[in-house]
Amino acid sequence: MTKNFATNAALAAFVSLAAMGTAAAQTPRGTQQALETLSGVYASAAPESWYGSWGTRHFAFENGRWELHFTHALDPNMEKKTFRFRTLGPYRVAGPVASVPGSFHAVFVEAQKFVTLLTDDPAIVAAMGLAACGLQLNVETDISASGCAHWKPVAQCGEDHDLVALDGDRLWFGVRPRDNDMCTPDKRPTALLEPPVVKR
Repeated sequence: MTKNFATNAALAAFVSLAAMGTAAAQTPRGTQQALETLSGVYASAAPESWYGSWGTRHFAFENGRWELHFTHALDPNMEKKTFRFRTLGPYRVAGPVASVPGSFHAVFVEAQKFVTLLTDDPAIVAAMGLAACGLQLNVETDISASGCAHWKPVAQCGEDHDLVALDGDRLWFGVRPRDNDMCTPDKRPTALLEPPVVKR
């Protein structure tokens, strides 16, 4: 992989960072109560394709709260990592979504947001818009107040309006839009994302 190719892939992947996969073919059967009382860790079973790049999702749930770690890389072996994003807060689940059988409306509060820079390649850092965020290699930085690149400050976007569905140990979220903006109810996804994360 040349530097130019890696940089272009990184930029394309970041712009459409969270829009991946296709709608779930299954009809998950989890209940609202089961979703409201999730406990434990749900994570990617393997690195997932993200528009020419790769990533893994790691969710932790306990007592009505959630925490996400998303790690992004340029290769399927996750050896060329670029950044890690972390957010956390309470969450709530509302009623079922008639247009997406088996799914429920959910709001995930992003009370805090953090980014960790995992590459020292200046071209990749610049392509992803991370150069102006004051990040240091392998040091987690709180971006809650300032935002960073395509992550808005908490004051501007403190909630993620999503879909959730549960079937046994498998947990689905919605297909995210290309701009990663789910800050208001009208931005809520209209289909479930494949693959689901799996309970560990």
